[in-house]
Amino acid sequence: VQLVESGGGLVQAGGSLRLSCAASGFTFSSYAMSWVRQAPGKGLEWVSAINSGGSTSYADSVKGRFTISRDNAKNTVNLQMNSLKPEDTAVYYCKLFRGGENYWGQGTQVTVSS
Repeated sequence: VQLVESGGGLVQAGGSLRLSCAASGFTFSSYAMSWVRQAPGKGLEWVSAINSGGSTSYADSVKGRFTISRDNAKNTVNLQMNSLKPEDTAVYYCKLFRGGENYWGQGTQVTVSS
């Protein structure tokens, strides 16, 4: 299993970023995928998930601002982040849960300046 995130960066409050996670080594279309973030000095926070059928769920903190999507032809899961706030600053990880085990990407840094 390999998960590679991209798309992070520095953006001003109110701006947008689109994160992508390229997946390989498993049958991508069969599994739910999640985004999880970790802010400086804090624990992991679940952000959003999309199941194999395309149903989505969001943390209350991002609902209405973030949109998760998947492209099974390209084995990618995306996170469109709009109306970003300084409290969204974190390392964002793509996560797969398969066979009782969590698989993580290396993470991508998102920094939102006020």
